[in-house]
Amino acid sequence: MTQTIHATLRAVTDRIRNRSAATRRAYLAQIEAARETGRHRSTLSCGNLAHGFAACGGDDKRALKDGGWANVGIITAYNDMLSAHQPFAPYPDLIKKALNQVGAVGQVAGGVPAMCDGVTQGQPGMELSLFSRDVIAMSTAVALSHNMFDAALCLGVCDKIVPGLMIGALRFGHLPVIFVPAGPMRSGLPNPEKARIRQLFAEGKVGRDALLDAESKSYHSPGTCTFYGTANSNQMLMEIMGLHIPGSAFINPADPMRAAFTRAAAQRAAAITADKADYAPMGEIVDERAIVNAIVGLHATGGSTNHTIHLIAIARAAGIVIDWTDFDELASITPLLCRVYPNGPADVNHFHAAGGLGFVIRELLDAGLLHEDVRTVMGQGLRAYASDALPDGDGLMWQPAAEVSADLSIVRPVSDPFSADGGLKLLEGPLGRAVIKVSAVKPEHRVVHAPAVVFESQESFMDRFKAGELDRDFIAVLRFQGPRANGMPELHKLTPALGSLQDRGFKVALVTDGRMSGASGKVPAAIHVSPEAALGGPLARVRDGDVIRLDANTGELAIVADGFEARDLATAPAMVQAGMGRELFSGFRQLAGPAEEGALAIPGLVSASRVEAGLIPA
Repeated sequence: MTQTIHATLRAVTDRIRNRSAATRRAYLAQIEAARETGRHRSTLSCGNLAHGFAACGGDDKRALKDGGWANVGIITAYNDMLSAHQPFAPYPDLIKKALNQVGAVGQVAGGVPAMCDGVTQGQPGMELSLFSRDVIAMSTAVALSHNMFDAALCLGVCDKIVPGLMIGALRFGHLPVIFVPAGPMRSGLPNPEKARIRQLFAEGKVGRDALLDAESKSYHSPGTCTFYGTANSNQMLMEIMGLHIPGSAFINPADPMRAAFTRAAAQRAAAITADKADYAPMGEIVDERAIVNAIVGLHATGGSTNHTIHLIAIARAAGIVIDWTDFDELASITPLLCRVYPNGPADVNHFHAAGGLGFVIRELLDAGLLHEDVRTVMGQGLRAYASDALPDGDGLMWQPAAEVSADLSIVRPVSDPFSADGGLKLLEGPLGRAVIKVSAVKPEHRVVHAPAVVFESQESFMDRFKAGELDRDFIAVLRFQGPRANGMPELHKLTPALGSLQDRGFKVALVTDGRMSGASGKVPAAIHVSPEAALGGPLARVRDGDVIRLDANTGELAIVADGFEARDLATAPAMVQAGMGRELFSGFRQLAGPAEEGALAIPGLVSASRVEAGLIPA
């Protein structure tokens, strides 16, 4: 049966396809050339190949020497400090055994760094966070550059890790690539209680011991943090883009099905190499339709605002050009189907139990809000992902997703959504372009008209909050927080304080060229303002007392200030950009593009606007 696609979904997809025609054509030509010249390690000299299998065991070495078995490269983000990545320790051995069972070999091709925003939040190391994505992309490229592999498995979960792996792997788009998750930790302290304790600590009503006790009960074991931030949004995206084994996103690390999913990923990777009938190169799977599906999935689930940056960068790695207008138009037709913290009290374990991604994907497909006719690692069509996985001995089987939600307070059908749109809006006006996540903001807080109070660091905001100087209506303008200024750290230090002021009855909001990430919460925040202040953006002209209007309903970000356009730009404050490794990233800060172009610091992934302007060759 031919699927009926929503007219706006089709129009946005067509616009992206037309906009990306030159860059996508160049990308596909590049991966086709790699496929023709690099298949089955045929281009490696005997010395090259001998180096490549020197450390292998006897059977694997013979298989690679004879050339009859596929070789699957494993890119791992394992470390045992991050709860989300610690479970990956035994995966390589599990994968290699699973591959041997189907006549294939596995080699750990390389590791990529994996830092935790939860550990570095509010610390100097957070200034490395966004750029770690680009380091991971380049590390992935280094691992795959040996040209030893017929396919790859990417082991990663968290914020910048999956986007970085995606960007790197897409540059080897002639290879089949499957993403292998580790799953969320089991539920601990409920997220609303954690948020309540954080706010009490910000107000000085509880001490550090109470705060640490609450945090320890929230983040308590191996696995991903259970709130629906960037890490869990990553897993949703890999599933809805067809790069996971269906149903694998939110199975806990200790669940026996976790190993079954990992074995299935390994064996499926070996089954879709270039010499097989089901050949499924990553660069062909990630096309305009898959990117649009990813954006719709983000809106329908209330996902992380970080992906208004990361998805743009991922798309560009595949030669596809998207912008915030595309996000905004797709949000207008996508109903919000999920309430998962910070958009509600439930965590991802509750979400999975209530119906999870299989239910959501089925609802969106049936409503014509996803492209069904896409390629996936499982073959043709996204319908395979509208399913629930079940154990089948040591393996897996799938059944159609549940017809009804098990908990309508967490997951709802398209016919009865939490809201008619996806809760992510584009804001525009004299201050630039920004995004705002309103799915967790109550309707009465979505319009703020108040004087500006200008800050140039989180610390200065917190000092004035603690001194009682912010007990009033105001819009905090926190500038010089973009990629060029200081690497665009997340600004979660502000969330409990702003939430406390809002709870006291004050009309407050945040306008910043920085990030608030997947935990963007109940206070209206215009984030990623572009162009950023460090590039001469209008935020650098704002002064205390200027009246700003943030209207998330109409998409307005306006300012009332005499002679605003003629004002001199504020000078960036002196920033400490050495220590904690920050000096090593000075080149990244100098190269970083605007947030709406993915904040990429990789010169090879250029902006389409510069291509179209003829400033550089396509």
